[in-house]
Amino acid sequence: MELDIQTLIFEFIGGLGIFLFGIKSMGDGLQKSAGDKLRDILDKFTTNPIMGVLAGMLVTILIQSSSGTTVITVGLVSAGFMTLRQAIGVIMGANIGTTVTAFIIGIDVGAYALPILAIGSVLIFFFNKKRVNNIGQIFFGFGALFFGLELMGGAMKPLRSLESFQELTVSMSDNPILGVVVGTLFTVIVQSSSATIGILQELYGQNAIDLKAALPVLFGDNIGTTITAVLASLGASIAARRAALTHVLFNVIGTTIFLIILPFFTQFVGFLQEAFSLNKPMTLAFAHGTFNLTNTLIQLPFVGVLAYIVTKVIPGKDTAIDYNPRHLDPVFIEQSPSIALGQAKEEVVRMGQFATTGVEETGQYMKTKQRKHFDTAVQIEDAINNLDRKITDYLVLLSASSLSPGESEEHSMLLDSVRDIERIGDHFENINELIDYQLANKVRITDDASADLEEMFSLTLRAVKQAVYALEHKDLNSAREVLEKEHKIDLMERALRKKHILRLNERKCSGSAGIVFVDIISNFERIGDHAVNIAEAVLGEEEDKVRNYS
Repeated sequence: MELDIQTLIFEFIGGLGIFLFGIKSMGDGLQKSAGDKLRDILDKFTTNPIMGVLAGMLVTILIQSSSGTTVITVGLVSAGFMTLRQAIGVIMGANIGTTVTAFIIGIDVGAYALPILAIGSVLIFFFNKKRVNNIGQIFFGFGALFFGLELMGGAMKPLRSLESFQELTVSMSDNPILGVVVGTLFTVIVQSSSATIGILQELYGQNAIDLKAALPVLFGDNIGTTITAVLASLGASIAARRAALTHVLFNVIGTTIFLIILPFFTQFVGFLQEAFSLNKPMTLAFAHGTFNLTNTLIQLPFVGVLAYIVTKVIPGKDTAIDYNPRHLDPVFIEQSPSIALGQAKEEVVRMGQFATTGVEETGQYMKTKQRKHFDTAVQIEDAINNLDRKITDYLVLLSASSLSPGESEEHSMLLDSVRDIERIGDHFENINELIDYQLANKVRITDDASADLEEMFSLTLRAVKQAVYALEHKDLNSAREVLEKEHKIDLMERALRKKHILRLNERKCSGSAGIVFVDIISNFERIGDHAVNIAEAVLGEEEDKVRNYS
């Protein structure tokens, strides 16, 4: 058979593209059908490593990507939603969940790929219901996966007659480490272990590679898939980098164990093939599943050891933000509402301190343009949103308890303050996005305008700090000073708008620069307003108490 290199390359890369699109489409459809709550699943159901494994499996099955699950996990660890020990369980579960794709490929429905694609297209384009569209997306992805695999399989058939390819497979049979390296590199390039394992299943199904050579490549595919998490962790927190290293370590240790017992494992897979009359692609799916399940069972008892190792390899104090409430104990709502109210106040103050730090990081990003300040501000805003939900729910439950008139006033004040702090988070997020826009579009702000922004930022930051201090200590003098500062902020905003118009008239700045400048000072002014609301709530509560005692 004459080898047409161009056709081989075009059909292979085209089939690979369709295969990858199919996996993504199927994963998106499954995710939408299940509801977009993957982050919540990982956040809530990872109380111990075993639950983490189950959560990791579930999420990976839904999104059809162990790399995707690991990247989400790295993000949650970086943000402080999840501890390293919890993340290790999720990563183990993700490795098991990704084997589902190999089992799907093992079901030989390639001949029906195009009709399945057609069904998916009909459900997507001829129905208006979202649920039906989501199911259509699953069908379309399922069909595309097999159609892409068929294309790749057709392209790879001539490889069997290629002498250099035969020599490579013989070398991999004799030298398993070479097979591991080939699998690792190919997965690093393709960025999808599902794709590389699918290709391996196709090659094995065509007798282009034997089982002894295929298994080490399979192990390498599992190592190669860790590169996505490693890339996602670059520049992230120490905890995120440790989670990514755990993923690498987990698969490297598993591969080492299975290379040692490779002859026995090869015999075991051969036994499964004969015992269950498995076709060759399904045989590799069972091998993949057995590898990941056994690897997880072996290493699950040593989660603490893995955490210890990566902590030693990547030393340093972690700066991850603790998203979760520290003081909200629901037991006190029933037993002692006054203590529960005190706990709620502690958490509101903590939320306010987050807001202060978020404004500080925003100011640093505005001044230095260093990305780390933007990332920290984003994490803090997420933390504020999470605390907003948890504190509000806690206060709503507390409202059903018996509270004295003074406690009721404080309860209302805390509810109002939570809302204002959350809005401060929204406004500094807006400012960060405006600075991002400025950098992305190379918008130049004049030195005069930058100095004005710096001055307004300093005044706004002091107002927020004093408002949170007044809330924590019920300090009326600090609360009144916030009112004075906010008045200055309002005057400053009007003055800076006028200065901006003069700069525009004198053509010292561009229209896009003007938009960024005006929007930033507007957000600073709104932050000042919310700081005043907190201060007024403190003043109002104390004045009401005075009236009640009079």
